[in-house]
Amino acid sequence: MSDDRNVPEPANPWTVACELVHSLIVGWERVDRLSDWLQRPLHWLWELKVAPQLAIYEARSGVWRRLASEGGGGRWPPESLLASAADQQRPVADGLWWACPIGWGEPEVLVLAVRPELPRAEVASREVDGLDQLAVAIGDGLAAWRNLQLRQRQAAQQARMLAVAADWHAQPDLSALLRHIAETAAELLLADRASIFLWDRSNQTLVAHPALGVDGEPLRIPQGAGLAGQVLSGREPRRWDRLQADDEVDRSIDLQLGYQTESLLAVPMLDSNGSALGVFEVLNHRDGYFTELDQTLLVQLAQHAAAAVANTQQRQRLLAWQAQAVADNRVELIGSCPAMVSLRKSVERVAATELSVLLLGENGTGKDVVSRYLHHRSRHRQGPMVAVNCAALPETLLESELFGHEKGAFTDAGQRRSGKFESADGGTLLLDEIGDMSLAGQAKLLRVLEERVVTPIGGNRTIAVDVRLIAATNQNLLEMVKQKRFREDLFFRLSVVTLELPPLRERQRDVLELAHHFLEAYSAQRGQPPPQLRPSAERALLEHTWPGNVRELRNVIERLVFLSDCRQVEGEDLSFVRSPWGGGGSGGQEAASLASADPLASELGLSEATTQFQQQYVMRVLAACGGSVTQAARRLKLQRANLYRKLKQLGISSADLRE
Repeated sequence: MSDDRNVPEPANPWTVACELVHSLIVGWERVDRLSDWLQRPLHWLWELKVAPQLAIYEARSGVWRRLASEGGGGRWPPESLLASAADQQRPVADGLWWACPIGWGEPEVLVLAVRPELPRAEVASREVDGLDQLAVAIGDGLAAWRNLQLRQRQAAQQARMLAVAADWHAQPDLSALLRHIAETAAELLLADRASIFLWDRSNQTLVAHPALGVDGEPLRIPQGAGLAGQVLSGREPRRWDRLQADDEVDRSIDLQLGYQTESLLAVPMLDSNGSALGVFEVLNHRDGYFTELDQTLLVQLAQHAAAAVANTQQRQRLLAWQAQAVADNRVELIGSCPAMVSLRKSVERVAATELSVLLLGENGTGKDVVSRYLHHRSRHRQGPMVAVNCAALPETLLESELFGHEKGAFTDAGQRRSGKFESADGGTLLLDEIGDMSLAGQAKLLRVLEERVVTPIGGNRTIAVDVRLIAATNQNLLEMVKQKRFREDLFFRLSVVTLELPPLRERQRDVLELAHHFLEAYSAQRGQPPPQLRPSAERALLEHTWPGNVRELRNVIERLVFLSDCRQVEGEDLSFVRSPWGGGGSGGQEAASLASADPLASELGLSEATTQFQQQYVMRVLAACGGSVTQAARRLKLQRANLYRKLKQLGISSADLRE
């Protein structure tokens, strides 16, 4: 009778596999992704032929997903078996599959599933113990790998964050700063995209200035929309991924951008006083979801970002104030005649108010200068000053130009465009040549002035605007009201304060003062001392009637400085820079045109001479029409749009036309 008491018990394949996994774990430290790390032990077990099918599943928020697997050719285990192993925290079997919890912290649970070579209803205790040991080995190795990865990542993140935070505070441009912050966040948090939503309180919207992956104008969403809106109102971080039951993501934005949000982390951006600046958001983590540690890091990034944004905004405000201070010193209402003294006093009183101002006066009397003077001395001086030439806007484009349009509002609206009212928000809007605006345009303008909100074409949202309005014209608006060519209600809305600018022919004592001012300004641009006006030159300037007003005088002095090298200006030296429409002149000489007074005119080619004649003739017609482009177009038998194109071809600027 044989004695088998000394026969060694066959080796447990799970124990062998467990020892092998223990020996190999040290070499897997450099693996970056969780799924890649989990694939390693399954691959070795499958190569050892421990089982034809193996898989590791993760349960998070009640949803199971397979992270790694080897083998195939059969069904995968039912979720009920995986849930039973996770709930009982021990190995279980259903006759085909074995399942054993690996051990993981909430909210994640990992389960090892194995289909043995010969399925059977009962599993030997020694096999159960071996499977459990294998799961523990994988769990221990995974925990060590996760801790190592976490320490390395935290060290790299902190070093990177400290390095870039110093650069952020030195960034002078806000747009570049926001983009750099977003790119850094996406890199550190292994996210696909990142956005910083700054809160536009006046329009009740969140504006994603550096929306990575979004081209065109900044993305705007209502301040209460989606998770970003919840974070703004609640001042608390929020995390979301697609495995959660409630879909709190604003899918309309996904549809608009052609993007699919799978996971999202959003934290508030708060200033030093705890007030909300906006929301910092990252999208689509590389591993499928953001963790508590990711949230902690983004909160730290948001703190640095908020400080950098506030610092840059403060720097930009200081630079803007400096530029405005310089502009304040440059914008002057020059003249000592009684009319100008009275005008300066009126402008100073009106500048500090919020009243709309209507500027009346001939072309060239300085309506643009007065409007800038009003802007720089009002509370709106920190905002932009935007000028619109109403006469140059066809009626079909007027509403889009003033109020903006949404993407797709009409045929060529390829993207959203802000209107002039929105661009001038917080500043001053100058509506020049208001008398040439169509009656339909006047009606739309009146509604905006009364409600102080604009609605872009094709949109259903209103945008509040804080704008100081200045209107200017060289026409008699009261007469136009009588002729039903200008709305009476708009006239009274615009003419809360009316300032009339005197023509230069009524300010003779100011001519030389203005001439010396322009001489000094243009000589400084050329880098030379100003020339001296001799008595004959002063007489020539005083005798001229100046139909083009201050603009004509300025142009004469500009041509004199840049086209003449004389240091002593005599009367005859002004002959080649005289006004193209003539008038009284030096020594009784009438300069009917530049060409007749220019000794080089006979040497011009036919093309140059033709262009010069057209310039002189068109300017003469404009002068005869009081600067009205509409009337000049009728006399020249041209469409107004064609006349504007001709003016552009002849090098006659819109600034010259305004004044």
